[in-house]
Amino acid sequence: MVSSMSSTKSYAAQAPYTPLAPFQIDRRDLRPRDVEIEILFCGVCHSDLHMARNEWGATIYPLVPGHEMVGRITKTGSEVTKFQNGDLAGVGCMVDSCRECSNCKRGLEQYCKVGNVQTYSGHDRVNGDITYGGYSTKIVVHEDFVLHISDKLDLAAVAPLLCAGITTYSPLRHWKIGKGHKVAVVGLGGLGHMAVKFAASFGAEVTMLSTSLSKEADARRLGAHKFALTRDPSHLEKLAGYFDFIIDTVSAKHDYNLYLRLLDTDGVLICVGAPPTPAEIAVFSLLGGRRSIAGSGIGGIPETQEMLDYCAEHTITSDIELIDMSYINNAYERMLKSDVRYRFVIDISTLS
Repeated sequence: MVSSMSSTKSYAAQAPYTPLAPFQIDRRDLRPRDVEIEILFCGVCHSDLHMARNEWGATIYPLVPGHEMVGRITKTGSEVTKFQNGDLAGVGCMVDSCRECSNCKRGLEQYCKVGNVQTYSGHDRVNGDITYGGYSTKIVVHEDFVLHISDKLDLAAVAPLLCAGITTYSPLRHWKIGKGHKVAVVGLGGLGHMAVKFAASFGAEVTMLSTSLSKEADARRLGAHKFALTRDPSHLEKLAGYFDFIIDTVSAKHDYNLYLRLLDTDGVLICVGAPPTPAEIAVFSLLGGRRSIAGSGIGGIPETQEMLDYCAEHTITSDIELIDMSYINNAYERMLKSDVRYRFVIDISTLS
């Protein structure tokens, strides 16, 4: 059934460094292949904070962040075939793409050559309207960009899989990381804790690289086999040339060369964090062992569904702290201090 929608409650940023506050948005009427989702939970990603404060220079205000949504379908367009009313569903970082370029046809919509439509602060491909994210009670999305969610897991803890999960799952799968590989994870936060869980689940030997000794017990609980304190030169000396892969999840300025030296010949440093300033790479850190530094974004829709199915089968979710919508500005400040283990998730029923 196609139906018009009334105004939708949300929380929005109106300008950089102004607090997020209640804001009414209008969701579009359903098109033939759209579904309407009642959002139940939405994860809080570090990207939300970057965008709210326009640290990447790409923010369109007003901004309603949120791209880790889990909810229930309440309406379907007349031509929808993949979902029914009442189905659990998820939406991640993108809500459309060109569908026609070589990457889209390979299920790599995240690398759409025309440019995918981001879940928030993007422009709808049909009418050009600004897209609004999951800090809201409802969302309308084309069924091709909606994921099936299992009812086997805690839905609140599933929400961060739509970004933090797939951002770490995708490079691990792309580089076929598993049994026999020595993998390090830099940064035990929202992304890092998922990287540890997945790498360990895939059979790799996992080492946590951290500046804080207090993270060791948690790293081992999450699946890490070893721990190294990066502030201790003796720890790093012992690990020179040791790793096949390093997953770098840090979104603050840091020294990549420190970690490049820990790679074995042909080792790869995979960057999934997004610091706001350019990286400085010493070429000799690469030349010495034919090492590489690479980047990886989220996965495409097929891979994201694969990850969600894998998590349901292996009982993998994010470690979360559930919060009310009104706590979001406090959550941002705590996130800047790395004071969360390991992902804030908003209970959207508290949005008022």
